[in-house]
Amino acid sequence: MAINRLVVFSLLLLLTLPLAQSQTVAEKEEEGVVAVKEHNPNKALLLSAVLPGAGQVYNHQAWKVPVIYAAIGTVGYFTYNNYTQMKYYKDEYLYRVAHNDATQYPDDADMVATPTANIYNLYEAYNKTFQLSVIVSVAVYGLNLLDAYVFGHLFDFQINDDISLNVIPTLNCGYPSLITDTPGFGVVPAATLTLRF
Repeated sequence: MAINRLVVFSLLLLLTLPLAQSQTVAEKEEEGVVAVKEHNPNKALLLSAVLPGAGQVYNHQAWKVPVIYAAIGTVGYFTYNNYTQMKYYKDEYLYRVAHNDATQYPDDADMVATPTANIYNLYEAYNKTFQLSVIVSVAVYGLNLLDAYVFGHLFDFQINDDISLNVIPTLNCGYPSLITDTPGFGVVPAATLTLRF
């Protein structure tokens, strides 16, 4: 009985929590304080972990979604293709070992003409490329997460148009005897760098 009351109380508390927050935002707006909505990079990371590309949409970079899905589709295709070829040659090799070099596919002339040792080598080659495809798939998924998280941090980063670097070449009058051994007064080339943020 006490557990039911605790559950009901928790649900009521969770349901009234958004109302309490919206009232405080409304009160702040009446007082002239502008509520600042913060961008959360952890939310972008979580969204991209659940659905690749969702974190990029949350970061207002929806143009990256087709690139992400093209990369995922490409590595997915190669992973599936390498897996099916690996399994095909593995099954053929195991069948030949168990049945005294008889082929499992007598209608395929290329398979009949291929020696058992070559079938095993093909299996090994496709196994290695399958494993590499899995590693690349994990890397593409990780880059998706990394992109969402990093650009989630950079979402509020402000860049002004006033950032500039000016290089002004000048000629300074001076005594070159400080630089060289020639006595007298002369002109020294110089440059002024101005970096404005």
